[in-house]
Amino acid sequence: MNLNYLIFRNLKKNIKNYYLYVFALIFSVALYFSFVTLQYDPAMDEAAGSVKGGAAIGAASVLLVAIVAIFLLYANTIFIKRRSKEIGLFQLIGLTKGKIFQILSAENLILYFGSMVVGIASGFAVSRLVLMILFKILQVDEIAKLRFSTEALFQTIIVFAAIYLLIMIMNYLFIKRQSILSLFRVTSSTQQRVQKMSVWGILVGLLGLALIIIGYYVSSQLFGGKFIEMNQLMIGMLFILASVIIGTYLFYKGSVSFIFNLIRKHRKGYLSISEVLSLSSIMFRMKSNALLLTIITTVSALAIGLLSLSYISYYSADSSAKNSVPNDFSFSTVETKDRFLAELTNQQIAYKETFREPVMLKFDISHILIGDNTISSSLKDSFVIPVISKSQAGSIDVKPGEVQFAGYTGAISSFMTLKDKGEVTLLGPTKSQTLQLTGMNEESLLSYYYSGGMPTAIVDDSVYEKFREEYDSEYQNEYNSAYYGIDITDRSKLSAANDIFHAQGFDSQRSSNLGLSQLDMKLSQIETMGLIMFIVGFLGLTFLITSGCILYFKQMDESEEERPNYTILRKLGFTQGNLLRGIQYKQLFNFGIPLVVGLCHSYFAVKSGWFFFGTEMLAPMILVMVVYTVLYSIFGILSVLYYKKVIKESL
Repeated sequence: MNLNYLIFRNLKKNIKNYYLYVFALIFSVALYFSFVTLQYDPAMDEAAGSVKGGAAIGAASVLLVAIVAIFLLYANTIFIKRRSKEIGLFQLIGLTKGKIFQILSAENLILYFGSMVVGIASGFAVSRLVLMILFKILQVDEIAKLRFSTEALFQTIIVFAAIYLLIMIMNYLFIKRQSILSLFRVTSSTQQRVQKMSVWGILVGLLGLALIIIGYYVSSQLFGGKFIEMNQLMIGMLFILASVIIGTYLFYKGSVSFIFNLIRKHRKGYLSISEVLSLSSIMFRMKSNALLLTIITTVSALAIGLLSLSYISYYSADSSAKNSVPNDFSFSTVETKDRFLAELTNQQIAYKETFREPVMLKFDISHILIGDNTISSSLKDSFVIPVISKSQAGSIDVKPGEVQFAGYTGAISSFMTLKDKGEVTLLGPTKSQTLQLTGMNEESLLSYYYSGGMPTAIVDDSVYEKFREEYDSEYQNEYNSAYYGIDITDRSKLSAANDIFHAQGFDSQRSSNLGLSQLDMKLSQIETMGLIMFIVGFLGLTFLITSGCILYFKQMDESEEERPNYTILRKLGFTQGNLLRGIQYKQLFNFGIPLVVGLCHSYFAVKSGWFFFGTEMLAPMILVMVVYTVLYSIFGILSVLYYKKVIKESL
């Protein structure tokens, strides 16, 4: 009877003090169950087509388990350390370690599996909403149905039961290894306090800042300087990763204390109460949490970076499709084109036809090439691109002796930087001519299969006719000698025209330029990158919640440890408002520093290679960062509210 009383009394106390832990546990189970439910939903493979969405989500669920397991194990470590004095008191009143372990096990069993039941119910309730969001992202015209998956239920129970066993093993080892005396010292020994800034600490701080700056610089040069050489690319990326991660650890270990110590010295040691509660506390505590903060910052940067890159690709689907296929449909042979147009005419679908006859010619671009790396050096002597005449280009105007480059965008513009004006030489097997480059045009005139991502040259008709028979036979063939572009006049009939395109056996996802559809290119990119963005966003949200909870738990510990200080300050006459302002500054640093550092890491990571994923960087990346910051800030606000409660109760 007494044992049951202890169990339920402690359970009530723990729910009151660790409501966010219970919330995070419910959230983790709900997130995992709804995620795994998608894996077994038959609508997934139908919606995701060749991507096999269920298989992709199944693979991602393994990472989700790892994130949730690490969080729950870490949270349990904080949970049991905070109860060390209570466990010591149990031993003092005569309870054996076995009985104490039974109390904790029973308490955790009720708390854990009760939260799991609520989490599964919540996950089932939102699973249809999650599927609707995925269909919306993929632009799939399917009805999301509410299905209860027994496979997802059993998988969730097995995963979280395994995590529960690991938690129990951790609790058992903790109780077994601790003596009564050590249990009363656990809380006080968890935080390392540094009383003085040593010379070594200053050097560590400066080294941390230097390593981060070096990593940023090398990342900005990764695809534009000497690191573009393929045999050095991997070394460069590993160097950046090591430099930034080690620099981040040293930043928390010494840089933060060093910077705040400079501020304190600048004030000659005279700090206001707000500065004492914020700067001084951060100086002493951030060093002891350096490893934890490094992990949180690194994974946050990784989540923001991957989500930004996938959203850049998703956001740029329309412009990327236009760069790959300039017209609604393109064909390389007159037979395939005529067959398609005949069916459009039968279906009374109006269209406009564009004809271009590209000639593959070599250019000497040594005078307009900027920089020197492996790719640009190799292309300098073998820059073979399609050439079309002014009359075929439409509105682009060039004079005799001039040339313009069209479609100079994407990754090629980062690998190979060209001046927009200068002298180039058109080289044929038997003749050559020097032309003046007068400008660059981002609009693509030929599909990707003609240009290979390279720009298209537009020259005067007389120059074109002069070199028409001078093509490079190594690159010219029957499938890239003619380009037929078809645009549907009535945009409402584009989908019907695309159905005709498919009915005639064309498939843009296959590597063939016999027939290409701009709409297919767009939908394919939305389908692939939308699913990746959904999965990365799901994992990122899980990590955001778990890392935010961990930082919140740490602040709860610190607030309880500092409660006597608040009591003294209140007795000295400081108001609740005076103390709360200092706490607000403290939480701004506690949550703001890892957030700002993580955002900086992700910005430079995305900036170094975003052009591989799309045509627009700032808008998608800023949106991702703003959403992440808003969600992350919620935990800082909750920490301030908890401190407010502690300050209020301190007197």
